[in-house]
Amino acid sequence: MRNVVLARVDDRLIHGEVVSVWTPSLSVNHIIIADDAVAADKFNCRVIKTLAPVGVKVNVYSVDEASEKLKGEPVKGERIMILAKTPITFLCLINRGVELNKINLGGMGIRDNRTPFIKNVACSPEEIESIKNMISKNVYVFYQLVPEQQVIDAASQLKK
Repeated sequence: MRNVVLARVDDRLIHGEVVSVWTPSLSVNHIIIADDAVAADKFNCRVIKTLAPVGVKVNVYSVDEASEKLKGEPVKGERIMILAKTPITFLCLINRGVELNKINLGGMGIRDNRTPFIKNVACSPEEIESIKNMISKNVYVFYQLVPEQQVIDAASQLKK
């Protein structure tokens, strides 16, 4: 298993918070984006890669490709941040054998059938089910916009 230091749901993928706060605070040197639609769009892949901090490697994979890459042998000194637009993707990765014990919920905007869940996180019923499913698999799911902010446990929010 590769060295994953953060698995983050953020529908904006690479943007200011990821670049200026999460990446340096965790000494991330490799970002893996797991998203079938983004991986299929070569232009979008090129744009996303230009947004990464200097010196940080970026790969955009389909969910299947990401699961295979992440289950690979560790690379010495590698510190990976996985980004996905929805918690459903992380549940898919876990179900494919990727060992993740914590999932960070970042920005998930209100759209389609998403409704407010925690602060600036909105979830569809399917996304709520994926969060519940991960929690049932002993994965700690939490909201934290940036490292300096308070952590909010998703399980406690589901009880409300």
